[in-house]
Amino acid sequence: QVQLVESGGGLVQPGGSLNLSCATSGFIFEPFAMNWYRQAPGKEREFVASISRIGGFTNYADAVKGRFTISRDNLESTLYLQMNNLTHEDTAVYYCRNPGLDAWGPGTQVTVSA
Repeated sequence: QVQLVESGGGLVQPGGSLNLSCATSGFIFEPFAMNWYRQAPGKEREFVASISRIGGFTNYADAVKGRFTISRDNLESTLYLQMNNLTHEDTAVYYCRNPGLDAWGPGTQVTVSA
């Protein structure tokens, strides 16, 4: 059974940092590119970042470029999203996704507030 489980969300002040994790199981992690998405209240789910299967290629939404870093540990079958210099506009539920299997995690809430 394919499973993706995000963790690491929470409440953080503007300018702060969080590191999200996505633990995966039920499939061989290494061959798949992986994504992060987010959905803010009242808005559609949007792409945040992607990483190639070995990690050599990454891509970011303009809104997070230079502040967020996607990475992966193929030995641990885990995806990460390091988020720095967070702003109110980053408040959302963050989801990891395996696009090849069209599998999603349940999401983790990130709230940026003073």
